[in-house]
Amino acid sequence: MKKLFGNTTGLKANQIRRIENLYTYRIPPEAVISSQMTETLSALSFEISRQIGLLVNRSGKIISVVIGDHKTIMLPDTSNYRTPPGRLKGLRYIHTHIKDEALTHDDLTDLTLLRLDLIAAITVSSNGLAYQVHLATIFPNQSAEVPYQIHPPIDPEKLDINCLQLIESIETELSKISGLHDVDPGVERAILISVTTSSKMRAEASITELKELARSSDIFVLDSVIQHKKKIDPRFLLGRGKIEDLSILAMQKGATLIVFDQELNPSQIKSITDKVDLKVIDRTQLILDIFARRAQTREGKLQVELAQLKYMMPRLIKQNTALSRLAGGIGGRGPGETKLEVDRRRIRDRITRIEKGLKQVKKQRRLQKSKREKRGLPVISIIGYTNAGKSTLLNTLTKSKVLAESRLFATLDPSSRRMKFPKDTEVIITDTVGFIQDLPKELKVAFQATLEELESADLLLHVIDCSNPDYPSQINSVNKILEDLNINRIQTINVLNKMDLVSADIMPGIIEETGGIAISAKKASTLQPLIDKMHSFVLAPKPYISH
Repeated sequence: MKKLFGNTTGLKANQIRRIENLYTYRIPPEAVISSQMTETLSALSFEISRQIGLLVNRSGKIISVVIGDHKTIMLPDTSNYRTPPGRLKGLRYIHTHIKDEALTHDDLTDLTLLRLDLIAAITVSSNGLAYQVHLATIFPNQSAEVPYQIHPPIDPEKLDINCLQLIESIETELSKISGLHDVDPGVERAILISVTTSSKMRAEASITELKELARSSDIFVLDSVIQHKKKIDPRFLLGRGKIEDLSILAMQKGATLIVFDQELNPSQIKSITDKVDLKVIDRTQLILDIFARRAQTREGKLQVELAQLKYMMPRLIKQNTALSRLAGGIGGRGPGETKLEVDRRRIRDRITRIEKGLKQVKKQRRLQKSKREKRGLPVISIIGYTNAGKSTLLNTLTKSKVLAESRLFATLDPSSRRMKFPKDTEVIITDTVGFIQDLPKELKVAFQATLEELESADLLLHVIDCSNPDYPSQINSVNKILEDLNINRIQTINVLNKMDLVSADIMPGIIEETGGIAISAKKASTLQPLIDKMHSFVLAPKPYISH
């Protein structure tokens, strides 16, 4: 016999057998529940003085039988029943109420958060008979105060209300909400969430960056929410009530994904995904997803896989339904994609193999560095915050065609080009992966091999997007990473890019503050002062060059 969910302690063997026997019944798809099943459930519930619930699919098959206590009942896990955009769960939930009680707040919350086809409560009279059936369904209206509709109580003899037609009409309305945005059906539609103790300005700058990260991963952003808190909720991050509000907002907007600006620990992921029937990812996963898309070389792919595995490792909690919403699609694509059944030992083995492979890459880099040193060519490395314009500057300086997009992390794999100064002076210019605030620790470790290339640089060009209001914070983020890598000793030129987007009144103050050279990387005519500075450095006596 199939499993009963809930606590059967204190029940007699024959009572348990009769409850298990409920699995053999079938509910007419057009009816909320059959009259016969209504009476059977009521009699059993009255006899054991506990609530009994049924999860029923659209064909009328009972997939779960649940036992509660005399006041409450807990729904079993339904994560295997995914909810596509514009659709409901495909499950209805019918349960008994021992007292003459209509649908509770918990009932309506379960209906909304899990996007059930419907929820029904059978009130059991004092003689063990079914008295009334209380019914509620999702109400897909963006302007409605509540996202559900409570129907008038139904007589137990009049339960054939053409359920399938009602469910289809609700899904039609949900599809209209999803279709309000001109977005390809295969594109994720997200709500971005930031829960922070930071200042309003800092929080807004961070959520703006999260929007750009989402755009880089081809996610359509429906809305963003910033919640300022004195103290972060250790379990739900933003509090249980706000989680429920978020789920309702997601349904009203037609969202398929929720992205948190803060990194979620394993217990937070589980707590949130237990409450929200949507895929939930955090900022780290989003960045890993972008890296998985953009990595081209074998080394880059190995680094991404290593970072993904190290991120997923502590989140491989047995029976954790959250992980099913972490794997696949955004936050789970690329060479690092793992399935639930992959165990910790196999992941550890794979991590060991990747780390050995990356050690080999380091050896190759040392050989390349040795060859360059024999040729005596100075190395100038372009660094800076992601999307500051590093690749564009490389292209303009060297007349090359390295991929340059107005997207975060458009460049992952290092690119090197030769550049000639007057009098046939040659240098090698390298482009590097963009830096970002709060770079995930998994990526800091994984991309150390790439960033170690900077150790062989004779000069760093720190490209700064001076048109970004948050440029001082971005400068600090880059400097912090340079300090962590112990390469902040290398001579650096601050390059103030996108000067054409900054007011002529403000630009002199930025130049004075940063000691930088103002340019527009797209316009070669603006680069001469920078080229002169680079050239004078290359011609300087050797002791001036620091390693």
